[in-house]
Amino acid sequence: MTIGILQEPSYESRVSLMPEHITVLKKQDIIVIVEKGSGMKAFVSDEQYLQAGAEIAERGQVLQNSDLVLSIHPLTDPEMKSLKKEAILIGMFNPLAQDTLVNNWVAAQSSVFSLDMLPRTTRAQSMDVLSSQANIAGYRAVLLAAAHLPKYFPMFMTAAGSIAPAKVLILGAGVAGLQAIATARRLGAVVEVFDTRPSVKEEVMSLGAKFVEVEGAADASGAGGYAVEQTDEYKQKQQQRIADVAIKADVIITTAQIPGKKAPILITETILENMKPGALIIDLAASTGGNTTRTKNNETVVFNNVSIIGDSNLAAGMPADASKLYGKNVLNFLQLMITKEGQLHLNFDDDLVKGACITHNGAVVNDRVRETIK
Repeated sequence: MTIGILQEPSYESRVSLMPEHITVLKKQDIIVIVEKGSGMKAFVSDEQYLQAGAEIAERGQVLQNSDLVLSIHPLTDPEMKSLKKEAILIGMFNPLAQDTLVNNWVAAQSSVFSLDMLPRTTRAQSMDVLSSQANIAGYRAVLLAAAHLPKYFPMFMTAAGSIAPAKVLILGAGVAGLQAIATARRLGAVVEVFDTRPSVKEEVMSLGAKFVEVEGAADASGAGGYAVEQTDEYKQKQQQRIADVAIKADVIITTAQIPGKKAPILITETILENMKPGALIIDLAASTGGNTTRTKNNETVVFNNVSIIGDSNLAAGMPADASKLYGKNVLNFLQLMITKEGQLHLNFDDDLVKGACITHNGAVVNDRVRETIK
């Protein structure tokens, strides 16, 4: 069997597999072809891939000769058509928000697996690309805030006077939020956290942050770590409670997203108008509309002297470790699809293989995607 690794678009610095991962595949007698220059932005040279046992080729050759293709981002329609018959594509494609893309996969009779659709179960933890990349995003969000905030994070007592610590509000205590809490606390900030799930209160407090409580939230235990739709009554109480804390904050980091839907607005226009001059918002939900009324993805917007940085791809700013973790996730998933002899075996009785598969044999086979497709 041959596995191909593609170079990502210009805006992406990660790569699907690192040389250390290829070494594992070579032990199963798998041929690995890497597109020339794929690892350069992750600080991995073609020579390092060659030393690990991979072959280096041009993009067209990788597409045409691979039985299984790895690409973090989706391929173009012409590229999909140039794949070998029955070739498999694996990446992180956000299919719940990609109707046209999914329909094109069906038309091309492509077998596509999207790792961001894996069931969030204990068994899937070693393959959980969302968690591994969100961990990095949460860490980098705080560092980005510290670099742009016009004041210190920690408290300082000097001969020239005392400096109060920065106040940080984190909206969402998922993987990214928890890492943001830990990082902000290490930098000496006072941290408050809001989440619709009361179950995370203990974890938030164990990291040294204060939990902002709002009673009456809908149960989110089955949402795989995401936010869920709330009642109008709850949303009103939520907005008021968040507003009370937000207008006192120096930094707000927002992480709330709902799969297949627009991100919920947590920071309203009124809150923005009443925030401190010089305050900063890092919006990790920017790609799905953002958690503020003014967020623009991949842009910094200044409104009423408040800077709103929209960036849903912060993990790509740490490409070496992000690729290392992502690649390990991919490698663990591949072991479900490859026999010890290095042969491809799609076992759809496995809930993880079935859960990650989006299209196969000319049909949408993922239940969640099928419900949202137009």
